[in-house]
Amino acid sequence: MDNQEKKMMSIVAEDGSVEEVEVILAFEFKDTKKEYVIYTKNEKDENDNITVYVSNVDRSSGEPKLMGIEDEEEWNRVKDVLRELSKAE
Repeated sequence: MDNQEKKMMSIVAEDGSVEEVEVILAFEFKDTKKEYVIYTKNEKDENDNITVYVSNVDRSSGEPKLMGIEDEEEWNRVKDVLRELSKAE
């Protein structure tokens, strides 16, 4: 059993609702200085796998905002991190 304490964060949706999610990993690509967070709401899909979400963290307004990943090359780099993470499990 993993006894590490879970890292939680609150997400404010566009409609103003607040949701607590579990942070799996936060990381930054040094070359682009872009930050990302991988998190879960501990939902399971039809194959009983836990659904994870990935967002770009935008701190330009002072308050961190979670943004979608639009760029395909950027998304491919993030998927590489996800693959490495799944190997480590």
